[in-house]
Amino acid sequence: MNFDDIKVGDAITEGKHPVGKYQPHYYAGASLDFNPIHIDPDFGKMVGLGGNILHGLCTLAFAAKTCVDYAGGDPASLKRLKARFSKPVKPLETVIVSGNVVAKDGDTATAEFGASTNKGENQVLTNGIAEFRKI
Repeated sequence: MNFDDIKVGDAITEGKHPVGKYQPHYYAGASLDFNPIHIDPDFGKMVGLGGNILHGLCTLAFAAKTCVDYAGGDPASLKRLKARFSKPVKPLETVIVSGNVVAKDGDTATAEFGASTNKGENQVLTNGIAEFRKI
């Protein structure tokens, strides 16, 4: 999509991101965050999480990908991204990101978004804001 085609009220195409069994391990390697809550299911159970959980920033990266894809696929189009981490994501869940464009002013457009798992049962990102810029 071209920036000029973005309009207030547009829905961001729903992004579905399956979380594989080993996704927390892959992200741990990339981020160097080997906290046992992410890579050890037994430790995650011991601390009350019901198993290991995905890194929050990996969940946010899924949201960023959905927003960038909506805006045409160039990461440079994403000016700002923020969200509240409301619940953890577990391996073998699917992160579903959706939102709407709420403002457009000159060379900047703003969308609100959220993310859930398992068809909306578990809100994992709330109060999301993505700002796009014309490039």
